[in-house]
Amino acid sequence: MFAPGAGAIGWPPMVSYRTGPWMIRSAALVAAFALLMPVAVRAADATAGQTAFAKCKICHTLEAGGRSPVGPNLHGVFGRKAGSLDGYAYSATMKNSGIVWDDETLAKYLRDPRGSMPGNKMAFPGIKNDEELANLLAYLHQATQ
Repeated sequence: MFAPGAGAIGWPPMVSYRTGPWMIRSAALVAAFALLMPVAVRAADATAGQTAFAKCKICHTLEAGGRSPVGPNLHGVFGRKAGSLDGYAYSATMKNSGIVWDDETLAKYLRDPRGSMPGNKMAFPGIKNDEELANLLAYLHQATQ
């Protein structure tokens, strides 16, 4: 004789949680969540970010103690107060911005340097593509430590 819960036909109802409506709802929730995640949280490609940095290296260097030819050296930029690197002549706007560089502040600034901080010296149109921007930030995390 079959006891309840022992898999007898009809008891308990045989519902697979790997297929059917539960699976579809779960997949839909995961997809919706992935689309709503901020850019910085999504997986980024540092190798592609190195390619994106080609636009930046015209003005910026990354190595510790590197020179600041046109723009400031970016070594140690994460956690650094904007406008504080010795040896570079920042605009008053940058010096007085109160910004500390992190993924969020860098993404906002790099997306639209002139619009996000009117009066700064960076003559760069910005990076509008979210994936390219995330990749660049991933590369900077590796290259500026």
